[in-house]
Amino acid sequence: MAWDHEGHDGEPDASDSLRTFGAVVQALREFVGLSREEFAQAVGYSKHTVASVELGRRMPDEAFVVRAETATGNTGVLTKAAERLNRQPGLATWFRRWARHEQEAISLYTYESRLVPGLLQTEAYARTLFGERVPPLADAQVDAQLLARQARQQLLRDRPNTAFSFIVEEHAFLRRTGGAEVTRELIDYVLECAAPRNVELQVMPLDRGVHAGLNGPIQLLETPANRWFGYCEGQESGQFISDPKVVSTLHMRYAKLRSQALTPEDSTGLLERLRGAL
Repeated sequence: MAWDHEGHDGEPDASDSLRTFGAVVQALREFVGLSREEFAQAVGYSKHTVASVELGRRMPDEAFVVRAETATGNTGVLTKAAERLNRQPGLATWFRRWARHEQEAISLYTYESRLVPGLLQTEAYARTLFGERVPPLADAQVDAQLLARQARQQLLRDRPNTAFSFIVEEHAFLRRTGGAEVTRELIDYVLECAAPRNVELQVMPLDRGVHAGLNGPIQLLETPANRWFGYCEGQESGQFISDPKVVSTLHMRYAKLRSQALTPEDSTGLLERLRGAL
């Protein structure tokens, strides 16, 4: 199916299903006598990822559940518990399928024309965005979405072998969302995130009048099985894209965007100048 569309049914309510699943994982791990580090080696994930799952901060992917089941004695408990994980607090309904694939992606490409991508946002910047939602969000909803966004941001720290590429429009920084101080902190954080060698950041300058991304934001990822998927998000909806022909088109556009944006070195220089002007 070319466009796997998941309609909007409201922001998800806060749920303890992730925390319950995590507690079961921890209990079974301790029952079989494995430390968190030993368990991480057994399932092939980092110790930090295991900790995030056990604390209910991360949605486990299918591979984690299968390997954890094996490591804890094939009781069937984790498989059954995973079937109940149908809600991920703070993540919109249409985004959850993409978020699950993000957890294991070996390549993750993001072009954003509206704002700074979620993986690169500071808490203050994200809180400003959530605080200005229409219709307004309750404080508990804002907090839940912040927690979900911060949990997603662990991807940049937990996956040093994943190739991350970001292309962001210059105007996303010029808008000064949240004010000058929030923008200064944001630019510092973005530059920090872009420092590791597996992360590439490019800025699309304002003086590039026409480019390949004018149809809107693009997200692409590659799975460990070398399957590529795409994702596009609009007003109150998102589209998970699995059709190879459509994904190929997005790939062509992203490749063109890379050639049209500033180089990573020039992008860093531009952001440093923008910060200095604040």
